[in-house]
Amino acid sequence: MEKPSPLNEDTIKSMKSNKRRDTRVELKLRRMLREAGYPGYRLQWKVPGRPDIAYPGKRIAIMVNGCFWHRCPMCDLPLPVHNAEFWKSKFDANVERDCRNRSELESMGWTVITVWECEMKKKPQEIMDEILMALNKSRRG
Repeated sequence: MEKPSPLNEDTIKSMKSNKRRDTRVELKLRRMLREAGYPGYRLQWKVPGRPDIAYPGKRIAIMVNGCFWHRCPMCDLPLPVHNAEFWKSKFDANVERDCRNRSELESMGWTVITVWECEMKKKPQEIMDEILMALNKSRRG
């Protein structure tokens, strides 16, 4: 499917401002991990899905997903009205790719933790508790 042209300059500006890495949510999570005593992570590690944060020795991959692009199941965001068919196809492909990457990592023995943008805003400590539990479990196991 051909990429549609944006409606106006504001849309173009908005889309160009979206970051692939080092988002506010990622930076906050990385700061929290360092403060909790887990600084040894790697960024964009070269395994399926290129996890945003990875602990290769522990085989823990943390995917930090934006709610819009990865279609957060809790937010249930509506499709954009303009070029809806294009966006539905794009989002479906993103979700399918995320599932495929997760399956590949898990089949390689990795623990995959998905952190949603909205969760980090609403309940960051719960997210950290889940991650710390996985990190501590791998330390013992």
